[in-house]
Amino acid sequence: MVLLEPVSAADPRARTMLAAYFQMRGEAFPTGQTYRPVFPDASVFTPPAGVFLMVVDDDGNDVGCGGIRRIDAGERGPRYEVKHLYVDPSTRGRGWGRLLLEDLESRARQWGAADLVLDTHHTLEAAGALYARSGFSPIEPYNDNPNATRWYGKTLR
Repeated sequence: MVLLEPVSAADPRARTMLAAYFQMRGEAFPTGQTYRPVFPDASVFTPPAGVFLMVVDDDGNDVGCGGIRRIDAGERGPRYEVKHLYVDPSTRGRGWGRLLLEDLESRARQWGAADLVLDTHHTLEAAGALYARSGFSPIEPYNDNPNATRWYGKTLR
């Protein structure tokens, strides 16, 4: 069993998990390219503008995180963006990433989102597969994130 716990993105627990995520990404980023991590502004993850969740295992250990934040509306209306979706490599394969993504999607729907979007890097193959299995499709870039090479979207209404 796993618990999804809303916390401030500025909470030390969230910062520790984000630091682990950023380190993993930096180590795996393609040679010759620079990964530019940015700790998120906690205010954009405050309901209903957004939410930041910690994934907590049965033993009370923080093993993942992720959030959504409202961004500029798209053609169909309000949009939320998935940010910093991460589960510790030792826990992968248990469905916790999918559970986290489904919970974030549900919250976006509750707040009236027409679309859920995200950006990612092509080297994150498992993440790309999760997004495809969860109904996300490739879209045109909606931002200029230097760490992203792929953009995905999902119509929620």
